[in-house]
Amino acid sequence: MQINNLSEQNSVLNHYIKEIRSVDIQGDPLRFRRNMERIGEIMAYEISKTLKFVNEDVQTPLGISPTFVISDKIVISTILRAGLPFHQGFLSYFDRAENAFVSAYRKYKDALKFDIFIEYIASPDLTGKTLIITDPMLATGGSMELAYGALLTKGTPAHVHVATVIASQHAIDYIASHFPASKTTVWAAAIDPELNDHSYIVPGLGDAGDLAFGVKL
Repeated sequence: MQINNLSEQNSVLNHYIKEIRSVDIQGDPLRFRRNMERIGEIMAYEISKTLKFVNEDVQTPLGISPTFVISDKIVISTILRAGLPFHQGFLSYFDRAENAFVSAYRKYKDALKFDIFIEYIASPDLTGKTLIITDPMLATGGSMELAYGALLTKGTPAHVHVATVIASQHAIDYIASHFPASKTTVWAAAIDPELNDHSYIVPGLGDAGDLAFGVKL
């Protein structure tokens, strides 16, 4: 399984990561959502380099121009609700992609223990397609595993790209041991070393859903 940590190379991506982490900046929901979109756009561009391309001749006003275009049939999936701005960044670049949505949430038994539940899924047929699963925070890997299992009820994709903004090393290791290695690629804007007792990523950025859309009850 290939693991891509995009922050290992300096780029403008690091500027957006800084802003979504910063308590002095992330209090602006509009900017937080836009930065999530920007990171999705950059990651979509990086993923595009790994896809299959075919040549198409394009008629210009003055002649014919051979152009290589993506031939993969792409489905972009996200885990509601926090993943929506990140998902939109991918959709801005893969603008002809199909889309899938899965709801996953933690139900706490007490302050530290929780179960993860899937309540909703909407997806096209995934058979033979390239599936990109977007989730801004990959903490334990449990939600991603359940979302992937739910999506498999809609068909088996040819390849899966797991895309996240910030992952814990624990989640990276979990995905590597629970997803098919030969058919999975992981993309992270940053990988953080720790989870705390509440299974929150440290240093992380807080609750991405609340920062994007407001605090929930």
